[in-house]
Amino acid sequence: MATPAAGTVTELEALGTSGYDYISTEPCEKYNVQKLMAQLLPPLYALVFGVGLLGNVMVVVILIKYRRLSILTNIYLLNLAISDLLFLVTLPFWIHYARQGQWAFGYDMCKLLSGFCSMGLYGETFFIILLTIDRYLAIVHALFALRARTVSFGIISSFITWVLIVLIALPEIIFSRAQDEQGYFSCVSLFPEGDGDTWRRLYIARINTLSLVLPLLVMVVCYSGIIKTLVRCPNKMKYKAMRLIFVIMVVFFIFWAPYNLALFLHAFQMTFFETSCEQSNRLDVAIMATEVIAYTHSCINPVIYAFIGERFREHLRHFFRRYVAVCPGKCIRLRASEAPDRVSSASPSTLEQELIGVF
Repeated sequence: MATPAAGTVTELEALGTSGYDYISTEPCEKYNVQKLMAQLLPPLYALVFGVGLLGNVMVVVILIKYRRLSILTNIYLLNLAISDLLFLVTLPFWIHYARQGQWAFGYDMCKLLSGFCSMGLYGETFFIILLTIDRYLAIVHALFALRARTVSFGIISSFITWVLIVLIALPEIIFSRAQDEQGYFSCVSLFPEGDGDTWRRLYIARINTLSLVLPLLVMVVCYSGIIKTLVRCPNKMKYKAMRLIFVIMVVFFIFWAPYNLALFLHAFQMTFFETSCEQSNRLDVAIMATEVIAYTHSCINPVIYAFIGERFREHLRHFFRRYVAVCPGKCIRLRASEAPDRVSSASPSTLEQELIGVF
């Protein structure tokens, strides 16, 4: 998975655009593009960091505080939040890198942070896939789900998923390295000499497959089955549930498809159209813009997969009233009738709870 602040230092350099890009044997200057990215990326990533950190920390706190990890869906939600946090904690380093124009954290930190970034982003994708499959089993194959959706299965499947994530992120760790070029320190992806173009194209093809094609395929298959079940089910909440399905798929596509397309076109630009320096610079800017959109998805995950749940909102209100909101001299506490574990008459149906992961 690509590294943030890519336009200035890492992803575009991995694609062959560090300072100069040689198109048709003529050098193409990239310094104006890099200057633009150095100005725009730090504040944008600072916003993503702040919002994403707050949202995902609240998900982790609520899950642990109210001890609802006995539900398979919540185990996956916790791992999804951890994946987002793993990515988000690397952002301050990339922000500093983009602002200063060179890497200041050493050789080992370059590899470590590149690995954390990739693990976080792949983890986000894979646990969204697991959440989608979990909803599919709970609604379409309810009897089987009663036996299969256990805490033990959630722990084992999460462990196996993290092992897979580490293995998939190994290329980022192996190929990322800090280097000194005439006093300019950079953290870049350096592929083997001679086969650099092949490695770069394989690198982008892997990103496209794992971060877009695979999750979209799983979503289409699983949510199609869910919609068929909801249509047959005489439940007054089914239309709201189907709208939620549509929102989940559209949001994922809007956030990730443009970035994957921009990376693909950049890697294969000489194959699809006649290249020029101006065209290459435009693709660089497109990668920068779509990268910000894609990484903002880590801020959206808590909203879609947690905050939308009625019970989660109850727990959140309870938490803020008890530990955050302060009246003169004391905290506001819930009355017994406002206890978050109480299920109100307005709570979603069981079917909708299974669909949106309400806990």
